[in-house]
Amino acid sequence: MLPLGSELFAVADRMRAMVAAQGKNDMLRGKILANVFFEASTRTSCSFQAAMLRLGGDVLPLNESGSSAKKGETLGDTIRCLECYADVTVLRHPLVGSAAAAAAAARKPVINAGDGVGEHPTQSLLDLYTIRDELPDHSLAGKTIALVGDLKNGRTVHSLAMLLAKYAVALQFVAPPSLQMPQHVKDEVAAISARHGTAVTFTEHEALAEVGGACDVMYVTRVQKERFATEAEYEAVKGVLVVTPATMAVARPAMALMHPLPRVGEILESVDDDPRAAYFRQMENGLYVRMALLALVMGVEGC
Repeated sequence: MLPLGSELFAVADRMRAMVAAQGKNDMLRGKILANVFFEASTRTSCSFQAAMLRLGGDVLPLNESGSSAKKGETLGDTIRCLECYADVTVLRHPLVGSAAAAAAAARKPVINAGDGVGEHPTQSLLDLYTIRDELPDHSLAGKTIALVGDLKNGRTVHSLAMLLAKYAVALQFVAPPSLQMPQHVKDEVAAISARHGTAVTFTEHEALAEVGGACDVMYVTRVQKERFATEAEYEAVKGVLVVTPATMAVARPAMALMHPLPRVGEILESVDDDPRAAYFRQMENGLYVRMALLALVMGVEGC
């Protein structure tokens, strides 16, 4: 179980203080990160690069168009080659299970930065870190958390739901019928809850009005156009769930509104000035959590 005062979060707190005070240090000087992204990314890729640079290390960036994957090289061989040059690899890949396959081939650490519609574990860690910060009492006990949007294809909500299952929370899954949370994720949430004795509950909904005034955290995701077989299927669900100033007017005064970004209309920009809008603070927190992960994975003493 990952308590809210865990070592990772304690290190992330120290990283935040260090960046505010001095900008960077040389904790990972002499180390190289292979930043391997076979899917488009802004926040995850840039935050890992920034994290390594702020810790004094260097970055070797690679995307699919510049890799030998275009020539038919296997993922395992790509990873084995890169670790000849780098000390740690961050991997994003379109196939579910790719990170596990890469780790099996590697001798050095591999960090999963998203595997298709599977999971996005570092995002769930920074999300939990943000939830801790945003809740007035910094405690998840008894809280209600709504996960909203493309729950079928959204790897961020898959990982977050399973992480939240370790805490005594009530989960609300809000999505159109065709985009509801996959059964295997719900089964895993139930299994994790049983193992940890947290008695997590979850309910399923189709409209924001069913949950908007009752949740402590509303975590919104975009409808992922790239995961749909046809344009018509995407158009049928695009724009069904949109957070507006009217949504926020009925929300709890201390509710935290989160989003992993990018957004494509599911939170109106007119909501951005609401103090409960936490998504840009959430993105900044990603830097500190990923700095902490890199330092801990690389075995830095006293970080």
